[in-house]
Amino acid sequence: MSTKFFTNENENTLLSKIEGIFKYRNIHFFDALVGYFRASGYFRIRPFVEKAAEIRILVGINIDNLIYEANKRGLLFIEDPAKSRDDFFIEIKKNIQEAEYDKEVEDGMMQLIQDLVTGKIKIKVHPNQNLHAKIYIFREQEKHDHGYGSVITGSSNLTDNGLERNFEFNVELRENTDIDFATETFNKLWNESIEIGKDFVEKLKKETYLNNEFTPFEVYMKFLVEYFGRSIDFDPNSIQDLPHGFKKLSYQVDAVADGYNKMMKHNGFFLSDVVGLGKTVVATLIAKKFFYSNGFPSYLSKTLIICPPAIKENWEDTLYSFGLHNYKIITSGSLHKVTRHHDYDLIIVDEAHKFRSDSAEMYFHLQNICKSHTRKRLNNDTYEQKRVMLISATPLNNRPEDIANLVYLFQDSKNSSLEISNLQHFFRNQIDAYKKLKDEPDIQKVSAAVKVIYEKIRVKVIEPLTVRRTRTDLIENEEYAKDLKEQGVIFPAVNKPEKIYYQLDEYLDELYDKTILYLSHPTKGLTYNRYQAIKYLKPHKKSKYQKADLISTQLAKIMKTLLVKRIDSSFYAFRQSLRRFSEATNAMVKMFDNDRIYIAPNVGVNDYINEGKEDELITILTELSDSDPTIEICTAEDFEPGFIGGLRKDKTLLEEMVKEWDMVDQDPKLEIFKEYLTKKLFDKSINKEQKLVVFSESKETTLYLKDELTKAGFEKILVVDSSSRKDRFPLVKANFDANIALTEQKDDYNMVISTEVLAEGINMHRANIIVNYDTPWNSTRLMQRIGRVNRIGSKASNIYVFNFFPTAKVNNDIELEKKAIMKLQAFHSAMGEDSQIYSQDEVTESFGLFDKTVNEEKDEKLRILLELRKFRKDNPDLFKQIKNMPTRARVGRKSPVLKNSTITFIRNEKRDAFLLVRENGEVDELTFLQAEKEYFAKVTEKAIDLNEYHHDQVKKAIQLFAHKLEEEKSKERKIDTTQGPNEKKALSFLDAISNIQVVNPEEKELLQNAKQAIRLGKFQNLQRDVNKLAKAVKTVPIKQALLLEEVIKILQKYPLQAIEEDIAPVLQPIFNLKEFKPEIIISESFNI
Repeated sequence: MSTKFFTNENENTLLSKIEGIFKYRNIHFFDALVGYFRASGYFRIRPFVEKAAEIRILVGINIDNLIYEANKRGLLFIEDPAKSRDDFFIEIKKNIQEAEYDKEVEDGMMQLIQDLVTGKIKIKVHPNQNLHAKIYIFREQEKHDHGYGSVITGSSNLTDNGLERNFEFNVELRENTDIDFATETFNKLWNESIEIGKDFVEKLKKETYLNNEFTPFEVYMKFLVEYFGRSIDFDPNSIQDLPHGFKKLSYQVDAVADGYNKMMKHNGFFLSDVVGLGKTVVATLIAKKFFYSNGFPSYLSKTLIICPPAIKENWEDTLYSFGLHNYKIITSGSLHKVTRHHDYDLIIVDEAHKFRSDSAEMYFHLQNICKSHTRKRLNNDTYEQKRVMLISATPLNNRPEDIANLVYLFQDSKNSSLEISNLQHFFRNQIDAYKKLKDEPDIQKVSAAVKVIYEKIRVKVIEPLTVRRTRTDLIENEEYAKDLKEQGVIFPAVNKPEKIYYQLDEYLDELYDKTILYLSHPTKGLTYNRYQAIKYLKPHKKSKYQKADLISTQLAKIMKTLLVKRIDSSFYAFRQSLRRFSEATNAMVKMFDNDRIYIAPNVGVNDYINEGKEDELITILTELSDSDPTIEICTAEDFEPGFIGGLRKDKTLLEEMVKEWDMVDQDPKLEIFKEYLTKKLFDKSINKEQKLVVFSESKETTLYLKDELTKAGFEKILVVDSSSRKDRFPLVKANFDANIALTEQKDDYNMVISTEVLAEGINMHRANIIVNYDTPWNSTRLMQRIGRVNRIGSKASNIYVFNFFPTAKVNNDIELEKKAIMKLQAFHSAMGEDSQIYSQDEVTESFGLFDKTVNEEKDEKLRILLELRKFRKDNPDLFKQIKNMPTRARVGRKSPVLKNSTITFIRNEKRDAFLLVRENGEVDELTFLQAEKEYFAKVTEKAIDLNEYHHDQVKKAIQLFAHKLEEEKSKERKIDTTQGPNEKKALSFLDAISNIQVVNPEEKELLQNAKQAIRLGKFQNLQRDVNKLAKAVKTVPIKQALLLEEVIKILQKYPLQAIEEDIAPVLQPIFNLKEFKPEIIISESFNI
């Protein structure tokens, strides 16, 4: 059927029609009236229409938006030719910037610009008519009666899609009367329109990526501006009304802005400035900003702060000083007391690394609090998620699974807001790689592999979620350093740790080494069976205790570690611990001899046995047996054969050690300490304030030191441990805190001897000397201790650290250190299974045995950011010009190394990518710092032409980026579909429960919510709890109704339901991240 209509189907497209008309007719005039015009559309028709002598394109601007904006301001819309032209400019510029990045397309756009300059094509914009018509008029030079042209009208705009991709409805008219009417109407509209002149064209070229005049330096700076974004802005006035006594420090202002942005984007972040830089102040300022930004005053946010008991008072003082209201502080052990989880909008967890184990009860409670939503209802009938701030100076000083668990407090393991959506899959690979290293004998290989694992975690996970500044950053960056100097803030230099060797005579040296052997050797040493009784129970008794083997192994390991640490702490503390262990073992052997063994964790069985009060013990156990399920009275026959043999072996070894250590009446460590106290530690050349801080992990050691030093004539000593911390905290503050008013400072004490209770969250920086009486077993612990005296407000110029090490009596310093290293290595090996991830050098370096200072890492990104800020300050006009450069800006540069290669900076809503495409087609993804090194250019560097591979290499980078995104998405879909074995079991079990006939609609909804939570990886323990029940009912079947009841009990422990009470006003969501396609930010091509 013949028709004048066509729809772009079956190759009968508008583009083919235009091609045919110019092919078979001698067209002199081509006019087009369109609603939308695309440069790429003109490129498609130019090979045909270039035959025409005159080309006119009239674009009808849609004025609906202009009228709307005028009415909104209460104004009458009046025709504005300049505004019409500006709108067209914006539209065509947007079209150029979003066009396919292709050489052919770009050539077409450049041809349009050239044609406009030469006058080959004329474009006008109609200002005051809402022109929806699309008309294409083709005319020969002379009019005649035999069909001198044609008119096409319909729905197609002059765009790629309108020309052939979309389904359109167009018709071709060839009657002269139709051509005349269309031409007359077009001419009338043309005369009313605004011409697009050469100035328009020049501006268009300058403000789009078609500009070929950018210099390498400008493109480098554009790269930095785009990467750092809002972080460049520094507004010292963004923090107002600081309380008296608090300084407004620029690095803290930056930390507040950076932390708040990360928290709002990812629902949480790590605040990890090193100890002593005022993390509590920064956290409080972020909390205050959040309070006033989260719907205030119609909605009042509430903050929950979770911290160790030792620093609760410090938090209370800071929050009071800053006037933050609507908060609650609880200690880490009281999480189970928080019942109304949805009352809180912001959760702050101080010393967050203590929640790194997802099997701990307090982790379960904390994750439930963090993952429950708030009272704040959004406009889509959902509720705002909580925001979480994890304060930890050492987020990377943990195993990979520990880091993952902390991240999962505010990220779902399979639905992350990070570049890596499936964190569970990512961490699984790192955890497996880490575990394999425990069997690798080559220490150097282990060290290199560990660095690779942690570098991946740092770049992919920790860095986007972390705010961290070190003293090195502050001192070495001009902006921060100047601010600190102006405000009189000093960060002392931390000298390399000084070694204090205490020498053991021949007898003591042999006893020391033999004791370490007995404590740690797998066959010659102790079995620690006294703490593994339930592990050796026969099945009929053992079934009563869940995870009997795991618990027993952990208890034995804890006891071994305790004894190793005690011998390092002091001989006095070791003798006390050794004697208690020996008595406990003797009591267990005595019970075996009497064929009556009591397992009662909550009763002091040993005391009753050793004191001969067995009858009294039996009476107490009988009374408690009904209420305490842990009580078990066994006979020797209830235990596996190996148990009593190990007990008797331990009894012999322990009695031998107790006897030999009781014969030791010397304490070389104490003697050398007293010598140092007299000669060096209070020397005014290094200790002007005459204050000293001494740390020991053992309470018995601290009390022993106080007694012995007092006998030796040392006075003004304050001892603090967990039992006295609360009462003595005011004394510590008055005598050692430099931040309190001078009128409140006292000198009643010049030495504080403390356990770890003072190793965090307290100022003691009137002192500048730390003595570690027992070994700081890791660098984190060492930095925490040093941080007590190395804080904002320190007055001393140097910090001195002294560490004790045992060694044999030898004739020279080299042998002295060698013997100390051997002992330290033996200690470390005895401490646990992870010891092999350290080389000997790393172990001894951590403990200050080598001549290294206690250094902090330097943040190269921060250095670059501060240099960029300085550039903006010094060159405001040039900075603004660079900031306004279009995306896709590109430049050619000389580089023999990167000849015929291109580096492209690409971005989507989740991440930035820097892709280097080489001449041979190989593609490398660079880190920011690697890309910055390649992009870096001096102001004087000249640009060269783009290399011939440029466009293809940029397209390849985009394709690879898109492929990675799709690969990640398909990986997520695959995992979500199949799940891991444990998740699959849990989901299958819940599916079966859902099909029970007695399930009501509310229960069914709860079951569905639970399944979705498992798919997303929302709660670490949910599938474990479900699977535990599933396993139990296989062994002991129960009725369906009771089974359903047990399942619902488990699910109700988790925040899976919507809030039904205390509903807040409906508010708009704070953030609505708009999805967009990968965007080319800049690119550089290299040649020689």
